Amino acid sequence: MTRDAARQADVGHSHTNPEADLVAALWEEVPFPRLPFDAPAELKELVVEVENPKRVYQVHRASRRHNFQLLVEKFILQLRYGCDYDSCPTPSCFKCRKRLAGKAPIRRYSPSSARTLAIYMASQDNAESRMCPYLQTPQGPSDAIKPLIFGPSGRVTKEPREGHAFKQVNGHARSGSPGQKDAPRVKPRVSRAGNKDASEAHNRNNSAISRDSQPSSLSSLAPQISIRERPASKDYRSFAANVFGTVAFKMLEWLTPNNMEAISNDAYKAAHQQEIVDSDADDAEDSLFLPSATSAPSSVDNEQENTPDSSIRPERSPSETPNQGPDVDGIGKSPDRGFDNSTSDPSVEIRPGHTRKHSSNRLRTSSISKPQIKVPKEHFSDAHPDDARLISPRISLLEQATKSLMSRSSSNVSRRSSDDKLPKIVSGEQPVEADEALNADDQKHELDGVNGGDASSVGETLPSVYTPNELGASNLDNQASSSTPELDDLLPQSLCRLSFPAINLLCDILQEDGTAENHLFESPTVSGILKRSPMKSKPWKRQRKVERPYPRNLKLEWKLFVEQSIFNVLSDPQAILDSFTSHRGLVDSQSLWYCMLRMTRVAPSVVFDSLWVASASLFAPPKALQSSRSPTAKVFPTQGRSLTNKEAGFILAVCFHALVAAAPFVTDSRQLLDMSRIRSRGLILAESGGVARQSSRLCLLYQDAFSDDMALRLARRLLAAIPTRRYFDELIEHDLDSNDEEGSAEPDVLDTLLDHLEYSPPTETTPSLNFSHAEREMHEKRIPILMLDWARAVMLNDWEGRPDVSGDGSFGGALCLIAAMHRKKNSLLLADVAFRAEYFGDRLDPIEVPVSWLAFNSTRRKVHLLDYPYIFHPSSLVSYFRAINFSRMSRSYEESSSLQSRIRAIIEPESLVTDLHQKSVLQDLLKTPSAKFLILDIGRKTVIRDAFDQLWRREKRELMRPLKVHLGEDSGEEGFDSGGVQQEFFRLAIAEALNPDYGAFTIDERTRMTWFQPGSLQPEWKFELIGLLISLAVYNGLTLPITFPKALYQKLLGEPVTELHHIADGWPDLANGLTTLLEWDEKDGAVEDVFARTYEFSISMFGQPVSRQMEGSKGTPWPQFSRHPAADSLASSNPDDAPLVTGDNRNAYVSDYIRYLTDISIAPQFAAFARGFRTCLRPKSLRLLTPSLLQSIVEGTQEIDIADLRRATRYVSWDANHRTVRDFWSIVKRYDDRMKRKLLEFVTASDRVPVGGMRNVQFVVQKNGEEEGEDGHLPTAYTCYGTLLLPEYRDKEVLRERLAMALENAQGFGFA
Repeated sequence: MTRDAARQADVGHSHTNPEADLVAALWEEVPFPRLPFDAPAELKELVVEVENPKRVYQVHRASRRHNFQLLVEKFILQLRYGCDYDSCPTPSCFKCRKRLAGKAPIRRYSPSSARTLAIYMASQDNAESRMCPYLQTPQGPSDAIKPLIFGPSGRVTKEPREGHAFKQVNGHARSGSPGQKDAPRVKPRVSRAGNKDASEAHNRNNSAISRDSQPSSLSSLAPQISIRERPASKDYRSFAANVFGTVAFKMLEWLTPNNMEAISNDAYKAAHQQEIVDSDADDAEDSLFLPSATSAPSSVDNEQENTPDSSIRPERSPSETPNQGPDVDGIGKSPDRGFDNSTSDPSVEIRPGHTRKHSSNRLRTSSISKPQIKVPKEHFSDAHPDDARLISPRISLLEQATKSLMSRSSSNVSRRSSDDKLPKIVSGEQPVEADEALNADDQKHELDGVNGGDASSVGETLPSVYTPNELGASNLDNQASSSTPELDDLLPQSLCRLSFPAINLLCDILQEDGTAENHLFESPTVSGILKRSPMKSKPWKRQRKVERPYPRNLKLEWKLFVEQSIFNVLSDPQAILDSFTSHRGLVDSQSLWYCMLRMTRVAPSVVFDSLWVASASLFAPPKALQSSRSPTAKVFPTQGRSLTNKEAGFILAVCFHALVAAAPFVTDSRQLLDMSRIRSRGLILAESGGVARQSSRLCLLYQDAFSDDMALRLARRLLAAIPTRRYFDELIEHDLDSNDEEGSAEPDVLDTLLDHLEYSPPTETTPSLNFSHAEREMHEKRIPILMLDWARAVMLNDWEGRPDVSGDGSFGGALCLIAAMHRKKNSLLLADVAFRAEYFGDRLDPIEVPVSWLAFNSTRRKVHLLDYPYIFHPSSLVSYFRAINFSRMSRSYEESSSLQSRIRAIIEPESLVTDLHQKSVLQDLLKTPSAKFLILDIGRKTVIRDAFDQLWRREKRELMRPLKVHLGEDSGEEGFDSGGVQQEFFRLAIAEALNPDYGAFTIDERTRMTWFQPGSLQPEWKFELIGLLISLAVYNGLTLPITFPKALYQKLLGEPVTELHHIADGWPDLANGLTTLLEWDEKDGAVEDVFARTYEFSISMFGQPVSRQMEGSKGTPWPQFSRHPAADSLASSNPDDAPLVTGDNRNAYVSDYIRYLTDISIAPQFAAFARGFRTCLRPKSLRLLTPSLLQSIVEGTQEIDIADLRRATRYVSWDANHRTVRDFWSIVKRYDDRMKRKLLEFVTASDRVPVGGMRNVQFVVQKNGEEEGEDGHLPTAYTCYGTLLLPEYRDKEVLRERLAMALENAQGFGFA
C-alpha cells in the first residue's frame, strides 16, 4: 500500500492524522505472521486472517514504543522549559513552577533529572492526563543530540560478489545472478498525503521501522559511522548520573522522530564524506545504499533526499521488477512469509519477495476473473472502539488493482516472510543459515521491547486510518461472496481462540526452538512433571518428516505466529471468553492457571500487554446505561459491545490468574505464607528476624515477579476497574428506581470472580486438566494468597504516606478486593493473618491517625485506611483503640482543669465576688463540672452496691474522666490508686455481679463460661450497670477476670451469630450434638427415629423446664419471670404437640436453635447490657476490633508462659544471674496454672495477660534486703507499678515457703 493511493479521498485536506499515518506506515513495513507449513491439521482449523492493522502485534508493539518515545520527549520539554501560558495549572510544568516560586530563584531540571522524571511519568497509566494542555508540540531536534559527534570510523569492507549479489531497497533484500543488470537509482518520492509535515511524519515513522529491518550483513557494505558523545564532567559518585545518565536512557530521547531525522542528516553527512574518500573502490551497486554527493538536492521541499533514511523508496514500474529464480545458496533472497497450506510438499518453490509498496505489485489478476473478498469473522478489542472501521488498507485498492494487468505470467502475490533476511527453503534442501541476518533479527526484537518489556502507557484508542467511505465500502460488499487466494496470502494470520492442546503446542514450540522470551520468572520453563495435557486427548505436534536440524527461518516464523496468536486472542475480550468459557461457565481455576503459567513462561510481555489491552473493555459502560431510556445515556454514549458483570468477572479471573502465574512456582504452603508475611511488611529480604525466614533467592524471585512493569501495569488496571464496575451498578440501580422499573440486578463483579475461586464447576466443552489431589489443595491456597499479594503490591507502590487514600483508582480497587475476600475468607480458606499489610501500621502515627479518623467521612473518592481494619496487625488496632479512649479522656481532663482554674480565680479574695455565701454556692454548683477525676469510694464489704449507687445517673462527661478508686478506706486500708487499686476493685465487683446466686448470669460447669439467665429475676437496669462497669474497665485500659463466649462479643460488634462454630466455645456439648444431627446419614436410620428431637427450644429456669416451639425468623418474645411470678405458670405454657425434627428441616432447626439461644431468649437482658457497654466507648472505635480482639481486650489471656514472663522481667538491685533470682524462677517454673495466676495477680493485681502478650506486662523484681533469720519478711509487691519486693533468703527452700505463703494470703492494701 502506498500512502498516495491509500489517501486518495483525503486529497485537498489541510490536515492528517499522525497516528493513522503511523499505523499505515507500520502496516507496510512489519513482517506478517503466517501459519508455517508444518503446523498440525487441528491447528489450521483455528486460523483466521487478520485484516485490522491494529490487531497485528508487530504494529501494536512498534506504535506503542513510538508513542512512548513521543511522550518522553514532550514530558522533557514540559519539565525543562514549560509552556507559554502564564497561569499554567500543571504542577510539573516549568511555567507553573516558576509562577508558584514568585520572585524566588528556581532551578531548572538537569537533562538527567528531566529524563528520569519524564520516563516515570510516561510509564504511568493515563500518562496524557499529566501532560500540560498548553504545551506546544516539539519542533525540531532536542538538546539531547547536541553532544553527539558523527564521523567515519574506518575503511569500508566489502563482501565478495561471486555466487550472489546483494541489494537493499527500503529494507527489503533482493538477489540475482552476478551478471544481472542493476536497476538505475531513481529520485526518492515525496508523499502527497497532505502537506509537508505529514510527509515528514510519515518518513520519520517509516525510518524508525525499516532501519531496524536492515540486515546486519549490510553493515559491512556501508561506510562505518562513529557516533560518540562529547566528553563532559561527570560525578562518578553520583547514583543518578551513573544510572539515569546511561545510553539506554538517553536513547529514549535520541530515537524520537525529530531527533532521528537530525541524527540521520548528521550520519549522512559523515557517510558522504567517507564515500568521497572511498569513491575509487565503489561500483554502481553502492548507489543503492548511499546517494552520491552530486545528487543531494538542497531545496527544503526535497530535504528527504539528503536523509539516508529507509523511508526513501525508489519508484519502479512492475516491468522493472526482475523476475528472479530461486537463489541456490538461499542467501540474499526474501523468503516466503509462509507455505501454502494446500501444498503438502515442503519442497514447493518459494515465490520471490516484494516490497509491498505499490498496489500494482501486490494484486495481479487475470482480465477474466474478478477477484472477490472474503472477510473473515474477527472480534475486535473493545479497547479500540473504532477498530471495527479499520480494515486492511490493501483492500481499498482492490478495484484499482484488478484493472492493472501484469505482463508476467507469474502474477501470484508475493508475501514477505517473518523476516526478509532469512534463508529460503528450495526443493526440500537444507537451507544455508544466515547468521548475520538472525543476529540482526534478534537485535531488532530486543530493541522492540520484547525481551525488555517496556512499561510505557500509550493511548488506549487510536483513530482509524480510513473511513468506510474511503475504503469503498459499497464495492467491498459486492465483492464479499468469494475469496481471493492472492488476498488471503497477503494478510497476516492468527488463531481465533486458544485451547489446551493449542497452548501446549505453541509453548512447546517456543521452548524447543529456543525462541521464547527471556524473563526473570521462576520457573523459567514448564517441562517434565509440570506439564499437563487434556484428558482423553493426544498432544498436537508439528509435522516433521525427517530428523534434521530445524530451519532457523521456520523457528522465527513460528515465533511471529505464536506471538500474534497470543496477542490476537488475549487482547480481545470476546476471544478470551470463547477460549476459556463454555455454556457452564469459566474453566476450572487450576486449568486456567496452568494455561497462564505456560504462556507467561514463553512470552510474558505479550501476555501481560495483551491482557492490559483487553481489560480496557471493563471500563465500557453496560448497555443499560447506553439505553435511550436511561438518564445517563448522554454521559455514556453508545459504544461497541459492552460486558455484563458476569463476563467482566470472567475477564478479571483470567487476568488475575495470569498475574498469579507470574509469581514463583512454590509447592510448599509454608513458603507461600512466609513470603506473603514478608511482603506485607514492605520487605524484600527477611532471611532473619521475627517476621519469617526464607532464602534470599526466593525473596529476590518474588521481587522480580511483583516489580515487573508489565504485570504491575495490568494489576493496576484490573483493580481500577473494580470500583468502576460498582459505580455502573449504582447508576443502573438508580435508573431503575427513578423509572419505577423492576429488574433483577446483576451479581457484583467480585462475587463472580471469587465464586470461581471457591468452586470450579466441571465443563463439558473444555475438559479440565489432570491434577493430583495434593496439587489441587496447594492451588486452593496459592490463588487467594497471591491475589492478596498483588493487591498489596499495588497499594505499597501507589501509597503516598497518608491515611486517606483514593477510593476509585487502583488503590481503592485493591481495598475493595481485599474487603470482598475478607467477607468470604472461610470459603477461600484464608486466615486473618493473610489480609494484613503491616507496612501501613508501622508508618502511621498511632495517636493522630485514629483520632482524625473519628471525624473522617469516607466517600467514593476518598476512603480511610482504618475503614479496613483487617489489614492492620492486632497490636496496632489495640493501640489505635486505646489512643481514641486516651484522647477522649485527655480532652475531658483538660476541660475540667480549665474550668477549675477559672473557678479558683473567682473565689480568690481579690476577685469581684466578695460574698462568702455566694462563693460557697458557686463552688457547690461547679463541683461536678470542675472535677478532674471520676472518684469512687468503695467499701470492701459492699463493693457492688457502692459501685451501683455511685455510677447510677452519672453524667457522661464525668464517666469520661480518669478513674480513681478508694477501696477499703473505711476499714483503714491505705490504698493509693495508681492502677493497682482499680484492678482490685473491678476484680471484686465483677466477681460479685456475675455470681450465679443472684440469678442474673449462669456459669457453665465445664467451660466456666458466663452467659445471661433467660427470663432473669434481676431488673434490666442492673444489667445496664454491669455493662457500664465493663465499659469503664475497657475505657481505662484494664482487663477483667471474666470469661464470656465469643458470641457475646460478636453481638456487641453487631455481627450475626448463626453458625455452629460461633457457639462452640461456650456450649461445646450442644455444638457437638447439633453437628452430629446435621451430619447424620439417614441410611443408618431416620433422623426423627434416632434423635427424637422436637422443634422447640428448652431451658431450665429456676429448676423448671421451660420450652417454646420455635417459629419463623422473628419469633415471639421469651417469657420473663417478672411477668410470671410463679415458675409453674411458665412451665404450663410448654407445647404438647411440637413437630419432630426430620432430615428435611434439621438445617432450619439448627439455625433457629442458635438464634433462640443467643438472641430471643436473652433479648431484654442483652439489650440493657449493650447500652451500658457502649456508654464510654465510641461506636466507631469498636469497628476497629474483631470479636476475638475485643475479647482479648476485655478478658486478657489466661495462659501464662513463665519463659515469656522471664524475658520481659526487669531487675532492680538484682543481677539476673544471682542465686536468689535463679532460685525464684526455678520455683515459679514448676507452679501449676492456679499458682501462676496468683503470682501474676500478686504483682500486677490482675491474673490475666493483657492483649499483646507478656511484653505489655510490667513485671519488676526488686531486692528488698537480706533475711538471715527464720522470722524474716515475706515478699511484697507494688501492684500499681508491677514491682515484686523480694528479699534475699538464705536458701531455696526458705524462698519457696515464704513465696507460697505470700501468694496464698494476699488480700488488702497497705501502700499499693
